[in-house]
Amino acid sequence: MTGETAAELSLTGEEFLTWLSSERGRARSTLVAYRRDLVRYETWLTARARSLGDVSPEDLDVMIGQRRREGTAPATIARQLAAIRMLHRFLVDEGLRPDDPTADLDGVRVPAGLPKPLSEDEVGRLLAGVTGDTAPDRRDRALLELLYATGARISEVCQLDLVDLDRGARLVRVFGKGSKERIVPYGRSARDALESWLAPGGRQAMAPLRWRRRGDAGALFLNRRGARLSRQAAWQVLNTVAGRVGLRDGVSPHILRHSCATHLLEHGADLRVVQELLGHASIATTQVYTKVSQDHLLEAYRMAHPRAMLGA
Repeated sequence: MTGETAAELSLTGEEFLTWLSSERGRARSTLVAYRRDLVRYETWLTARARSLGDVSPEDLDVMIGQRRREGTAPATIARQLAAIRMLHRFLVDEGLRPDDPTADLDGVRVPAGLPKPLSEDEVGRLLAGVTGDTAPDRRDRALLELLYATGARISEVCQLDLVDLDRGARLVRVFGKGSKERIVPYGRSARDALESWLAPGGRQAMAPLRWRRRGDAGALFLNRRGARLSRQAAWQVLNTVAGRVGLRDGVSPHILRHSCATHLLEHGADLRVVQELLGHASIATTQVYTKVSQDHLLEAYRMAHPRAMLGA
């Protein structure tokens, strides 16, 4: 790997990614992102006659400063730095380097961005936006209802198989980041939409005579060609329906996830329960949704606290 045009990762970097995959169970998308960030890091080192074995904390400070001057977003720098930290910890653990140059490195502060959930009325309009009874209509209605009912990530819903549904108990088995399994309930509206999709004239009408890929036969959601519905296609379903009912631009599957979490908290759900339902590793991730509902919290305080209205 030479100069600024290097496009391949070192053998050590490849070993690190293999370890992430086999030992940590990291998703393919995570590995792709780490590879991209580490290729850029190793290219930067080579251009300055440095290597993974002799890079210093001072070198890393210079690199971060350069990224900032180039206008790189703080979130991107933080993500790149996370990959670099993990790589150097791996080198120490494997005995490939005695010290970790990232150990005392200051973190990159990322401004907190609050999610902008849909209101309950907006969600109602969205979910009522699929009115037909064709097989694609039934699929789209079931997809949107399940996304909002469970707060699952779009990739998690697209990965669902028929065997992941417990239709009697209204439960779905979801595999999240790192293949971590969680069981999430869904309500009557999602049940009705799913039952319609799984009834004659729904999924069966979109199933091919011969399955092209192993695993498609068990997929919960299918596309018009009879293959598993992709994340991109599911995103397009949401955008199409959102546009049809006149919702604002930028409605995404992740906004439905935000909306599910926010509405649960607004209606009194415990923070730890919401954390479990959404598959957050840290309660801090879930707590961001409490900031979204400050107006609701203030109103609840005024209604509930015995001395809140004194002097009003």
